[in-house]
Formats: sequence, structure tokens, C-alpha cells
Amino acid sequence: MDSLITAAARALATGDLLGALKRVALRDDPPALALRGIAMAQLGDLVRAKALLTSAAKAFGSREAVARARCVVAEAEIALVSRDLNWPTKALDAARATLEAHGDRLNAAHARTLEARRLLLIGRLDEAARVLSALDTAGLPAPLRTGHQLAAAGLAMRRLQTKAAKAALAHAQEAAREAQIPALIAEVDGVARAMAVPAARLIAQGERRMLLLEEVEALFASDTLVVDACRNVVRQDQTVVPLATRPVLFALARSLAEAWPEEVSRSTLIARAFRARHVDESHRARLRVEIGRLRAELKDLADISATREGFALAPNRSRQVVVLAPPSEGQHAQVLAFLADGESWSSSALAIALGASARTVQRALEQLAADGKVQSFGRGPAQRWVSPPVLDFPTVLLLPGPLPSD
Repeated sequence: MDSLITAAARALATGDLLGALKRVALRDDPPALALRGIAMAQLGDLVRAKALLTSAAKAFGSREAVARARCVVAEAEIALVSRDLNWPTKALDAARATLEAHGDRLNAAHARTLEARRLLLIGRLDEAARVLSALDTAGLPAPLRTGHQLAAAGLAMRRLQTKAAKAALAHAQEAAREAQIPALIAEVDGVARAMAVPAARLIAQGERRMLLLEEVEALFASDTLVVDACRNVVRQDQTVVPLATRPVLFALARSLAEAWPEEVSRSTLIARAFRARHVDESHRARLRVEIGRLRAELKDLADISATREGFALAPNRSRQVVVLAPPSEGQHAQVLAFLADGESWSSSALAIALGASARTVQRALEQLAADGKVQSFGRGPAQRWVSPPVLDFPTVLLLPGPLPSD
């Protein structure tokens, strides 16, 4: 490797992007193309960066497997940042294996971190944890330690392990300061600020207040009966009753929990669960059936008793019943939760992350755009969706993936 390539690589490692580009801007040999691609990615020109790295990977000869693998890892990072979830993950696995076989421990570690971050994004928390636990961080340079700790913090936040999240963020801040890369420091600070933003809204006996993530963790650890409108489940201690696929039952459970310890009239329950404007005997008969189904689902947690005017919830063991809701509610909250990360998403990537059909996601985006909640740029396959700069709720409790007691 010649002196200019070495100098450019060192400049990139310290965050001096313009210094790196000055050294290789007029060269078109494979190492220069790769370095220019990495620099352009860090400057935000992801399309140009991807093209440069693809060209570099093709230009490296058959004897330069390590160099090609490094280009693949860089492409994977660009795909992750640009939320291209259709990018072939097998290519990253093969590149990591090549790097490990040739002793390139640092880039192999970076590949593992990218894999964990992608798994976190699509809600596969257990797999992400396994990938992170397999990574030996001893001796890694500060930028790689920062990325690993950020992934660990993200995993802990998604699992509502706030102490572990704060510890990981503290390590990430220390490593970022050691790296002295402004963009890395800003990324860590952004994640840390999310810990101080209200994560949910508590509704109990007519009162409403905002909760931080650590307060949600404490609520789930208590013996309170929680009707969780972020995940559409009913939970107490380690018992979780999923109702995400049964919206009528969940609507009834939430109505009863919001009114607890008071009763809820039959007309109110029918209006909220069935969205009926005019109540007739068929609605009353259906309500009796659905209440019976809900009573069977919640038998380990609570009973539902009939009253003269309607029904009332009676917890078996808990002295308190609350509803946990997003800070701001409305249609398509999960789509907004993903867009709240500030990155641009394609509708196909959102469909993969949400486990929904592409058409369902597209309809949601069009409705949100009509309401002024999201914006798009580009057309066709290049169309991307972003949220306005300020959202009225954070994302952790609305993203896919099980919480510890799920």
C-alpha cells in the first residue's frame, strides 16, 4: 500500500474526511475507490458511496479477498444507514467469515456490530443479543467500541433494561470522546437524550401523566395490572396476555381499565369496541359474547363482572389497574415510530421491519403524508419517506420485538 493510501486511511480513521479525499480524489485504483466511497458515505452521499464501493469490490483481484470483504462490509453499513433492508445479508456473513479467516479482527468485529444493529431494527432481539455476546471487544479501537456499546444500549432499551442501557451509553460516550470524531459523539449524545424523553403515557382513574423509560420498567416490575396499548397486551408481573390480533377484545379491556374501579355502560363499550353509531339488540348480544371471550383470556389476571348498566373489571391480585399508552396516539403509530429515527425509509423496508404487506404500509404512508406527519422525496423504487424534524413521541415501546416478559 503506497503512502497516499496509508495517509488517506489514517485521515478517515480520525474523521478527517476532506483530508482523506484530497489524497485520493484523482485516483481510480481499487484502494482509492474504496477510500473515496467510505468518505462519501460519511459525508452523506450514500448513492455515490455505494457506487464507488461496488466498483472497488469488482476491481480487486481474486487474490485480494480481504479487500473485497472490507468493501462488502462498508456496503452493508451504507445499506443499514439508508434502511435498505433488502440488501443481501448472506454477503455480510461471507465477508465476515473471510475477514476472520484472514485475521482481520477489527473489520470482522465491525461486521458483527452491523449484523446486530440490523437485527435490532427488525425486532429480532434475541438474535441480536447472541451476535453481540459473541463479539470480543478487548483491544478494539475507540470507534468500534463506540458502535458496539451503542448497539448494546439499543438492545437494553428495547428490553426495558434501563440500568444496562445507561451503563452502555456511558461506555459509548467515553469511547466516542477517546475517538474524537464529532459525528460519533453526536450520535451517542442523541441516543442518550432519548433516555430523558417521555416514553409512554399512564392513564389511571381519570388521571394522565407521562412516564420515562425507567418508570415504565418499574411499572412492569410491580404487581400492577397493566393494559399496555403500546404492545396491545394485558400484563401483570411475568404474565402476559397478547391481544394484538384481537382488537375488539383489547378495546374492551382498555375501556374497562380506564374506568376502573367504576363500571362502563354497555352503550359505551359497544361504541368503542364495535364503532357502532346506533345500538340495537344484535350489538348487545355480540357484546355478551365478546365479554365472555375476554373474561376467558384474562381469567388468570382479572374477572369481569356484569353490573346493572354494564360491566366492571375486578383484578384478582393487583390493587391497581392502569393503561399504558403512547404519548401521542393515532393511526399508523408504528410507522411513525420507525420514521422517528431521523433516517429515510423506503416503503419496502418499512414493510420488512413491520412484518406487514407493502401495500398496507404504502397506504399508511400516504395517509400520514396527507396529514402532514411524513414527507417523501424521489420516485418509484428510489422514493424515501422521512418524518418532520420534531416528533411528539419517541420510538422504543412501539418498535417490534418482545419485551422481557412477553
